[in-house]
Amino acid sequence: MPVMSKVQENRPNDGPIVWVVATPLGHLSDLSPRAREILESADLIAAEDTRMTQRLVARSASQRWLSINEHSEERNVQVIMDALEEGKSVALVSDAGTPLISDPGYRVVSAAHAKGFRVSPIPGPCAAVAALSAAGLPSDRFHFEGFLPAKRSARQTRLRTLAQLPHTWIVYVPARDLKEVVADMLVVLDKARPITLARELTKHFETVKRLEAGQMDRWLAEDEDQLKGEAVLVVGGCPNPHAVIEPSVLAQQLKSVLPPSKAAAVLAKVSTLSRQDAWTLVMGPDEEEVE
Repeated sequence: MPVMSKVQENRPNDGPIVWVVATPLGHLSDLSPRAREILESADLIAAEDTRMTQRLVARSASQRWLSINEHSEERNVQVIMDALEEGKSVALVSDAGTPLISDPGYRVVSAAHAKGFRVSPIPGPCAAVAALSAAGLPSDRFHFEGFLPAKRSARQTRLRTLAQLPHTWIVYVPARDLKEVVADMLVVLDKARPITLARELTKHFETVKRLEAGQMDRWLAEDEDQLKGEAVLVVGGCPNPHAVIEPSVLAQQLKSVLPPSKAAAVLAKVSTLSRQDAWTLVMGPDEEEVE
């Protein structure tokens, strides 16, 4: 008679359950024994990309595999709920790291809670936490931002808010966009602000490099290899947050005492905003400035 694992022994008493399973960022040996057992024994595996997950465990004939990504998650939630109604166990995984951390899965977990099914995490790798642990920046409190807006104007607007945070903050960046994102950071950050780049974590060409913002910009320009793969940027908090006034707040204060055109001109002069962005903050996006 085959020896059953602890996970398999407990399965009859577990009932329907969603296991939220963290998987390796790159190094396959980082898959925990418990995560492997769950993936091998779950009735249904809901994976961001089933081809990626099959690098970790072989597809079993007795299992059902389902793709859960940004395009398919909403329509497949009911499929997973039906499986749970039948008493099945579900393992939810993303391509790498912990599901739901800037990855799909929220709708599945939310629906499971709403219907009263058990949800249990199988902890493991997370790129944001891994990067923070090696960043050499204060980690007692931090803000996780995830991915920044794709458009430069929206990205700079968001970065202006992040720049004022008093604690460390973390963003995910496709490495091909690193130069553009760091250039935008230099628009709103002091050149001495510390930034740690954590790229391709746990993989062969891993980079963990802490530099001042101005140095990071130059270093990336000199090393094109850093523009490959996936990256995390960990940014030090504002050293004097109380001295910073949110541009939108300043815009309204100026508008209350100056004509709109003059208010926009002053705002652009005392901030890093362009004249057009300053005007938008003063008057709103639908109003055009009259010369």
